Amino acid sequence: MPHTNIEIPARLPLYTQKETVVFPYMLFPLYVSERDAAVFREADNYEKYVVMVFERPEDPEKDVPGGRCEIGTLCKVDQIKRMDDGRYKVSLEGITRLRILDTEPDGALTMAHCEIVREFVEKDLVSEALVQSLNALLKIALSHGKPLPDDVMKMIDYIDNPARLSDLVALYVNLPAVDLQELLETTDPLERLKKVYVHLTNEVQRMQVTNEIAGEVTKRVGKNQKEYIMREQMKHIQEELGEEDPRSADMNELHRKIEEAGLPDDIKKIADKELKRLERINQASPEYNVARTYLDYLAGMPWATSTTDSLDMVRAEEILNEDHYNLQKVKERILEFLAVRSLKDNMKGPVLCFVGPPGVGKTSLGKSIARSMGRKFVRISLGGVRDEAEIRGHRRTYIGALPGRIIKEIYRCGANNPVFMLDEIDKLGNDFRGDPASALLEVLDPEQNFSFNDHYLDVAFDLSKVMFITTANQLDPIPGPLKDRMEVIRLAGYSSQEKLQIAKTFIIRRELEENGLADRGLTFNDEAMEKVISDYTREAGVRGLQRTIASICRKVAKEITQNKGVRGCITPEAVTELLGPKKFHNEVAAENDRIGVVTGLAWTETGGDILFIEATSMPGKAELILTGSLGDVMKESARAALSYIEAHAEEFGIRTDAFENRTIHIHVPSGAIPKDGPSAGITMVTALVSLMTGKPARRNVAMTGEITLTGRVLAIGGLKEKVLAAHRAGVSTVVVPERNRDDLEDIPDNVRAELQFIFISEAAEALAEAL
Repeated sequence: MPHTNIEIPARLPLYTQKETVVFPYMLFPLYVSERDAAVFREADNYEKYVVMVFERPEDPEKDVPGGRCEIGTLCKVDQIKRMDDGRYKVSLEGITRLRILDTEPDGALTMAHCEIVREFVEKDLVSEALVQSLNALLKIALSHGKPLPDDVMKMIDYIDNPARLSDLVALYVNLPAVDLQELLETTDPLERLKKVYVHLTNEVQRMQVTNEIAGEVTKRVGKNQKEYIMREQMKHIQEELGEEDPRSADMNELHRKIEEAGLPDDIKKIADKELKRLERINQASPEYNVARTYLDYLAGMPWATSTTDSLDMVRAEEILNEDHYNLQKVKERILEFLAVRSLKDNMKGPVLCFVGPPGVGKTSLGKSIARSMGRKFVRISLGGVRDEAEIRGHRRTYIGALPGRIIKEIYRCGANNPVFMLDEIDKLGNDFRGDPASALLEVLDPEQNFSFNDHYLDVAFDLSKVMFITTANQLDPIPGPLKDRMEVIRLAGYSSQEKLQIAKTFIIRRELEENGLADRGLTFNDEAMEKVISDYTREAGVRGLQRTIASICRKVAKEITQNKGVRGCITPEAVTELLGPKKFHNEVAAENDRIGVVTGLAWTETGGDILFIEATSMPGKAELILTGSLGDVMKESARAALSYIEAHAEEFGIRTDAFENRTIHIHVPSGAIPKDGPSAGITMVTALVSLMTGKPARRNVAMTGEITLTGRVLAIGGLKEKVLAAHRAGVSTVVVPERNRDDLEDIPDNVRAELQFIFISEAAEALAEAL
């Protein structure tokens, strides 16, 4: 045998491969990194020899362990060349099989002690027959399209050595690396030749079956397009198996859906026309999928599918009370709708807009309304939506076109009368792609939405049965025409007493369930909850309260898992122990009466809040300095307040020359927070009069109202939120405009009982109470 009598060094550099197996007589290039190239440079010290060995992957199913194989191949390094991309091209020639006896590290390299595997075979009738059969089988594979180079075929014709022939043919049979390694490890040439023969036979049989199917299909089709042939192949196979043609089944299914969808007559004609067009389109055409998806939406829309409204008003009221505390205006509006619905079947759905600070239950209220009416609930968030196509969809001429979110969600819910919530409608945007708020005008108008036309469907769909509910934190960003189409219901913040009831009724039970404490007997007493509400949360809603209660539950759960015992009841002392020092302090109670500092009330999108107006003066030129991130309207209120005081200085006991050569500075703390609006006018008047007269202002008196140059006090908005903020902050007296007297009906009874309200029409009346 050639190469088996060569002498090799006592040890050789070792290179491990994970993807390919190297055979003797094999000439091949190898592309390696700078680090791996060191192995082949080291071969220069060992007569240019290197050992190539395969690392077998682990196979748990066959219980085959992974690792470096024992049998490898001795290779000779013919050339090492550096490439432009920094890698190295190594030209190698397989010499003979080696058995690796052991290995040892040598710096960054691995050296192997090996011995040559000697192969002996005697030529007899069996070996000659196998050689001839393998040659014949190779020619058959070639006739079926097996890609073999011409020089390889010529070489095989002259090789009669079973060992060399088996190694050469093994390289041209599509075998996994594990099977190739098995052939490399078969040291008996005859046995190896038999295995190669079996693998090649399987390859030839597979090629024969493939060519038979291809020939049959080619006769039928007479075309060469790859996709068309593949589909026809599948069709032929299904016919042999007795299965229905999938395209025919698809068309029949679409036809059935269209018939059962209850489409209006004019839309039914469009659907039938599209279906006939679809039948003529080749499945390989991109237009096929566009038409197919369109018909799916058209047939899947709930044209005549509605859920039955639950008209039991007693049951509906029970469900609304189960899920939400108070919110009487909303509950009353829903019950009114159900009452009218019970008297009139064909009734248009209302369009409600819940406006209020975060955490007061606007979104969850929509789910409760759907449950109380027995309708399906759909919600989409409009926050950050800038593209009109999000509402009206894309026209089908665009690639990847789909319906807008209104039609898409109704398609998914499967009913044409769901409760549809459009969340965060005040946070809609607009840009060069259109104005989504304008697209919503048709959706939310009961006089137009009975024929809403989505660009994708391009047919009218009736939205008049849908009950639309929108939510917003503030009304100002909503465009006027859109606001005009909605019935606005304001949800103000909760008082401390309402938060206590909500916590006892809903939050505590839910958080005990969420944290695995439902069966541990843990309770919260009222004093503890009042401490949590006043000292650890300061908000209009109850999200922060829920997070704080959840934190207490998690800390109790931690104590249980650490075997520290189970608390029976959460007391105020336990709240301090678990949550640490209080986060919020009573701003009003913590301060003394001061000159030039007055407590005001403000409204924000997160609810009401108190703010302190500070005024001071210093020698200098006569000017007014305003700081605290004030908006233009608030700055104008300050100038109007100063002008009013200068005009009536004598009435307030202020010297007429007090304003000469004095710089007056008005500051509103929390300077990083933008502030605006006219309602701080009366507060600024009081602060300036307090400064000029030297009389301190009462800290426990809070006030709000717009001031005019003549001293009249005008009505303001958001009174409930402001009063609740004053109540939370510990204010005892609230000064409000006389014109807001009727708004006191919206304020909870317990808050009204704990506060003194003073109604004023003139600025002088406020000064008498506050100074």
